[in-house]
Amino acid sequence: MDWLFDPLAYEFIRNAMIAGILAGVLCPVVGTYLIVQRMSLLGNVLSHSVLPGLAIAHFLRWDLLIGAFIFGMLSTGVITWVKAQSRIKADAIMALTLAAFFALGVALLTILRSTLDLESLLFGDLLSVTRADLWHMGLITLGLLATVKLFYKELLFFTFDPSGAEAMGLPVTVINWGLTAAVTLTIVTGMKAVGVILVIALMVGPALTAFLLVKELHWMMIVGAALGAVASIIGIYLSYYLDIPSGPTIALAVFALFLVALMVSPSQGILTRNAASQQK
Repeated sequence: MDWLFDPLAYEFIRNAMIAGILAGVLCPVVGTYLIVQRMSLLGNVLSHSVLPGLAIAHFLRWDLLIGAFIFGMLSTGVITWVKAQSRIKADAIMALTLAAFFALGVALLTILRSTLDLESLLFGDLLSVTRADLWHMGLITLGLLATVKLFYKELLFFTFDPSGAEAMGLPVTVINWGLTAAVTLTIVTGMKAVGVILVIALMVGPALTAFLLVKELHWMMIVGAALGAVASIIGIYLSYYLDIPSGPTIALAVFALFLVALMVSPSQGILTRNAASQQK
């Protein structure tokens, strides 16, 4: 069992493990709402749109969280405004916004002569996580999970029947912006683990895998969170022993778990479906 415990002798591995588990738990819980609402592309947009905020915040010596949050919310505002002013489909607006904000971020990193490590921002640098980073991640994770728990019934109603929720008097605009803020904060939390590009894999992958295994929303969150944590742990061990970046290994572990579920899912699995058809 030395292979299991040897990496934990290093503090940076222990920090990475805690950060990976926090991101692995939080990302699928919030990502579940994106899956159910068929808004996964929004997560992709937000994960790329925070880059200009990171560049500006670093230049002004602000906390990177502030810049990322502002530009994440700004990109959603742009999408909402364009959608209200035209008949353009939401997915087309999102695709264009993603490209524009990401391009702006790359341009600002050059113009401001930023010393930010672009590769770490895009693909993560989990092994550089500090105790301060863990405190930030822990507080955001606890805050968002507590919020989801507190407003679960309202979020459930809004997720499956937005029109009905509005008719019942729920503040759907506030809920919608609240979910956007939650997605943005989740992306910032997962950024250290897998980077702004691969964080969408941690948000969507475990939630999709859980969707294949369970039916109810709360079980989808619980199973997704467990799968996200497991994928993070597997990815960190693979990163340590194969000497490759942790972000891609976590994303690949997420995809591997999804493929397993796709094969053996009780209701939608390829193997189980074939076996059932052969019995008939």
